[in-house]
Amino acid sequence: MLGINGPEFLLLLIIGLLVIGPSRLPEYTQKLANIVKEVRRMASGAREQIKEEVGIDIDEVDWKKYDPRQYDPRRIIKEALLEDDTKPVSSGAPVTVSAAAAATAVAEHRPARVFERLPAGESAPFDSEAT
Repeated sequence: MLGINGPEFLLLLIIGLLVIGPSRLPEYTQKLANIVKEVRRMASGAREQIKEEVGIDIDEVDWKKYDPRQYDPRRIIKEALLEDDTKPVSSGAPVTVSAAAAATAVAEHRPARVFERLPAGESAPFDSEAT
């Protein structure tokens, strides 16, 4: 809490009570209570607005699922490679697709790369303003 420990907080509270004085203390106590009520009302309103717009309750969200520390790229790749490649077809018969067959099918539909070479002795274009 702002780097203030227990004894420091008590000292600040006592100094605040002495500065405010007993005559204005009920007024400031009421203002503090109103601020706390307003903050709670705003928080519940925000919670309801999120529930209406997103369609989920904040209390029901599994926040561990969104923790970035759980994403290990090695584990994700390993799980993807170990997944079963058997996928049902509309007729209901499973079709197994190997990685090599899928790579070959993709390579067949990919257009050939065209490399343009400069004539011998010609230097590559240079843009002095690009860097």
